[in-house]
Amino acid sequence: MDRKQEMSLQQWLALKDRALAAAAEGITIADAQRPERPLIYVNDGFERLTGYTSEEAIGRSCRFLQGEDTDPETVQVIRDALDGQQDCSVEIRNFRKDGTPFWNRLSITPVRDEAGTVTHFIGIQTDVTKRREAEQALLKANAAMQHDLDEAAKIQRAWLPQSLPEIEGFRFAWSFTPCTELGGDSLNVLRLDEHHVAMYVLDVSGHGVPAALLSASIQRWLSEVPQQSCLYVLDENSPGGYAIAPPATVAARLNRRFEAQPGKFCTLVYGVLDLRDRSFRYVTAGHPPPLRSGPGGVEVCPLAHGMPIGVVKDAEYGEVRLDLGPGDKVLLYTDGATETANAADEMFDEHHLLKVLADLSPEETLDDIMGELRNWAGTDALEDDVTLLLVETT
Repeated sequence: MDRKQEMSLQQWLALKDRALAAAAEGITIADAQRPERPLIYVNDGFERLTGYTSEEAIGRSCRFLQGEDTDPETVQVIRDALDGQQDCSVEIRNFRKDGTPFWNRLSITPVRDEAGTVTHFIGIQTDVTKRREAEQALLKANAAMQHDLDEAAKIQRAWLPQSLPEIEGFRFAWSFTPCTELGGDSLNVLRLDEHHVAMYVLDVSGHGVPAALLSASIQRWLSEVPQQSCLYVLDENSPGGYAIAPPATVAARLNRRFEAQPGKFCTLVYGVLDLRDRSFRYVTAGHPPPLRSGPGGVEVCPLAHGMPIGVVKDAEYGEVRLDLGPGDKVLLYTDGATETANAADEMFDEHHLLKVLADLSPEETLDDIMGELRNWAGTDALEDDVTLLLVETT
């Protein structure tokens, strides 16, 4: 004998009534056979939730909980479900007796008799106002954060070359693709004087705001303003009292200025192009060396001795010289390019990058290299910042 059989029908019904009354959620029963589907039962939870007593609610359609700010599309969803005698679950803005709005998670279920006819609808109401307000607050906070990131990204891009030197016999191009709104990569092309152009690509460890801020600080030390820049040294015999610093000296001075932080460092490839003899002297501070392609063939250029910036305070740096001929292309890049992986977890290494560089026609741009990287990765969203800087002799 089951428990229901142990009880009298009256005891069983009384237990059901007590259970419905004790429920925390609002519970209603509406008559599906009468016009407007009036309520014939509300529990204590409904009274606590809405402020309406059972005497005030019974006999009325649940529409009395709606107000001017109730979404009409949600109301239509409920109406369609009732007309179609289907289950329905929505979140709707309702109003208590005192006019206070609240978010109501409403679930409606039809009840059928033995013949399959819908006789009643059971509604369950749950106050989800706190959750909805928390979601709205989070959306606003995210929107504000996104706005700040967008503004910071604009500032970061303002540090990038606004225009490239136009020099007969040379062509410059660059591409900057952060993996998030803000990246730790940066680059620049600077006209140091009549005969020399500086080029650099740097890569700060990490991503996001901290990396971008550190990158901006380093860029300030690599500016064209001699008084604050590492690109010049004091020289009373030079015009203006400053002379162009050799690349190894630039790296060493930058390293001394870098305030060491746990896990924070910067890799750098910096070089000076002499427009008179087409020589390019560069330093690689923990950074991948340049790639060269031209009539004489292709090569991964030699590494110049040097630790990343910010790792060893008194590090020393060496230099490498390249002599460029007509038609040579030299590419500086960050390791986000060569460490881009495909579906088989194979890297787009420097040999792939060198091949694309060699096949690059004069009409093509660095955007074509970025297209090859995205095709390799199978996605537009790369996992690391990618920066490319090209000089080509003509």
